[in-house]
Amino acid sequence: MRNVHANRADTLPGPIVATANELPRNHHVRRHRHWRSQLLYAATGVMLVGTEAGRWIVPPERAVWIPAGMQHEVDALAHVSTRSIYVDPAVGAGLPTDCRVVAISPLLRELLIETADLPLPYRKGSRSDLVFSLIVEEIRRAPVLPLDIPFPADQRLAARCRAYLSQPSPHETIDDWCADLAWSRRTFTRRFRSETGISFAQWRRQAAIFAALPRLAAGEPITTIAFDLGYESASAFATMFRRVTGFAPSRYLAPS
Repeated sequence: MRNVHANRADTLPGPIVATANELPRNHHVRRHRHWRSQLLYAATGVMLVGTEAGRWIVPPERAVWIPAGMQHEVDALAHVSTRSIYVDPAVGAGLPTDCRVVAISPLLRELLIETADLPLPYRKGSRSDLVFSLIVEEIRRAPVLPLDIPFPADQRLAARCRAYLSQPSPHETIDDWCADLAWSRRTFTRRFRSETGISFAQWRRQAAIFAALPRLAAGEPITTIAFDLGYESASAFATMFRRVTGFAPSRYLAPS
């Protein structure tokens, strides 16, 4: 198994390479980028991946696709065992050009595990080459999961979103945001949807998930988190959480 620091992955030879790493709880990987595209898979644990365009939740046994050259940072909310595949854009035609969280098929999961011990560099037509080629095909087929929170391009609106995300308040209304930005309600709702692709209400639900994750990782009671985020009960919060992530809050950060 190759344990390689993120900044050193770019020095490995070959058009497609694989690495494995262990990230302790609360570990932060500073903003960086790679000349290859990266599939970052969480075998265990939960990660947050951030770029200028937004943030992505990566649950256990899911992965985030990060296009070549995209600046990104990573936070481990619990101990994370990762596998990464780096793909040269020259051999990755047809792969996504945007950051996204994807589901991992059983086949792709086994292939990712297998790559940890494959020799580098490898010859064209070798077993390693065939394994990596199949991984690229599986990445193309991977279903996209709605586990992101987009940021608008407008700098003032993006700053307002980041401020809310760092300290969400159940008492803030859309009228509060409109007053802060000196926009009419109609302008705000139209502009917010056009720049993020979702409604303000949807965005706030996503923000609640992102705000809850570090607190869940720290072991705070679900009921306390639910009330702080403005939900009437823990069950109402759990229903929303499960709808967005596919997991119950109690299971989301449970060790695999």
